[in-house]
Amino acid sequence: MKSLKKILMLLLVVFVIAQFFGPEQNTGDLVSVQPFLEETNPPERVAAILEEGCYDCHSSYTRYPWYNKITPVNYWMAEHVNDGKKHLDFSKWNSYSIKKKDHKFEELIELVEAKEMPLESYTLIHTNAKLSDADIVSVKEWAEHVRIKFTLMPQPE
Repeated sequence: MKSLKKILMLLLVVFVIAQFFGPEQNTGDLVSVQPFLEETNPPERVAAILEEGCYDCHSSYTRYPWYNKITPVNYWMAEHVNDGKKHLDFSKWNSYSIKKKDHKFEELIELVEAKEMPLESYTLIHTNAKLSDADIVSVKEWAEHVRIKFTLMPQPE
C-alpha cells in the first residue's frame, strides 16, 4: 500500500509539472480565411456552418475551450488541429492550385455526405457544429457549384 501511495504521489507531481508545458496554439485570426470566402462565395448559412464546424481545425484560427489548458488534453487537441490543417487549410487557400482546390471540394463533399466531418469527437462538445440533413444538402449544393466554377477556370499548362 505504501508503494501505491508513492506511485500515485509521483504521478500527481508529474501531472502538475506537465501543466506548465503545452503545444503551440493555433492563434491566427479569421481574416486569414477571407480569400477562401471571396473565391467560393458561400451563402450565409454555409458560411455559418464553416465558421462553427470547420475553421477550428482547418484554418489558422482555433477557438480553444477552457479544458485546452489541461495537459495532456492540449496535446491531443493540437494534434487534431495539425492533422486537420494538413488535409485542408482554408487560411492557405491562395497557395492551392485550381486542381487542388477542386480536389479539396470533392473530398469535402464526400466527407460531409458520409457524416465523417465534422468529427464526432468535435461535435460531442461543439453541438452547434453537428450538421443536420438540410445543412449537408446546403454544403453539398454550394460545394458542387464551386466545383463547376473551378472546371470552367483556365488551367495552367
